[in-house]
Amino acid sequence: MRFLSGLLLIMALSPLVNAGPKTGPAYTEEPFGTLADGTKITAYTLANTNGAWAKIITYGGIVTELHVPDQNGQFDDIVLGFDNLKGYLAGHPYFGCITGRVANRVRNAQFTLDGKTYKVGATNGEHSLHGGISGFDKKVWKAEPMLTADGPALKLSYTSRDKEEGYPGNLQCVVTYTMTADNALRIDYHATTDKPTPVNLTNHSYFNLAGHHAGSIGEHILQLAAEQFTASDELLLPTGKIVSVANTPFDFRQPTAVGKRLQEAGGKPVGYDLNYVTGMQPTPQPRHVATLSEPKTGRILKVLTTEPGVQLYTGNFLDGTITGKGGAVYKQHTAICLETQHFPDSANRPEFPSIILRPGETYRQTTIYQFSTAKK
Repeated sequence: MRFLSGLLLIMALSPLVNAGPKTGPAYTEEPFGTLADGTKITAYTLANTNGAWAKIITYGGIVTELHVPDQNGQFDDIVLGFDNLKGYLAGHPYFGCITGRVANRVRNAQFTLDGKTYKVGATNGEHSLHGGISGFDKKVWKAEPMLTADGPALKLSYTSRDKEEGYPGNLQCVVTYTMTADNALRIDYHATTDKPTPVNLTNHSYFNLAGHHAGSIGEHILQLAAEQFTASDELLLPTGKIVSVANTPFDFRQPTAVGKRLQEAGGKPVGYDLNYVTGMQPTPQPRHVATLSEPKTGRILKVLTTEPGVQLYTGNFLDGTITGKGGAVYKQHTAICLETQHFPDSANRPEFPSIILRPGETYRQTTIYQFSTAKK
């Protein structure tokens, strides 16, 4: 393991940081396995002065670990994932990764842009999900760790070539993770293109504020600053209608236990998997759109974003067949995803906020996952 010159995190970083030392800020890097073609994957750990830390790998830009304190000062890893690269290569439900070129769903795995129809990789039956067969979650990103005024950061870069997964244009992408001094994981996204193309990027971390191994998220309390959601059909594809949350089991305008109305939410399998409308356009600066809390540990997650939508997903398709970190078995409803993004199938829905990026423009998105604790 190589340490940043002049900053000491002591050997065996993970156990010490997990105990919450007042060291850093700093970053470290270490091997995280090798792909079949010989490509080496690297893990970077970003630690702030409070002892909170995140581990991110160059494969898929995946957040493999995220350690934050509870109200007693005890640290735990609050994102689902695997201990090694083998787990991610074996196939997984997008744990912690960057999803793109277009996150969420594209109906019939096609869209029409400037009069031309493009077919893209189908991964969800005849539809496309999270970028296609080999989306950004399966790419190796170039990494540049650094120290910034806000905290240790990892700049990840990837060029998505013209026609990759059927999408037009060479897309230059940069995603920067920062572990800030106030216990936030900030994610900044930038992209440019040489041809018009749809772009919709997000991070797909699965959160359990009691710890990734803690089981059901039914007692987590959620509040969403959203009065509407995009209605979807039985395949979770938008119908085009934007519907009020009032008098539905999808109303989280007031703090509500996630498990209270899981059955009412319906779905096959049952649970929440829908896009909430927090605005009809991106905003210049991140705004507070969601608060998630866990009463036993007192951990609180506030989500701030520039994006107009938040996809709420309660791990409905987790079925106990995945064994994750430390032997934890991930069963249904053991995690929550709060995916900040544009609306599903926006490439085919002109009534939705546009995701089309054109030459000369810059795609920008910022999301902040801010962690704190309830006062005892």
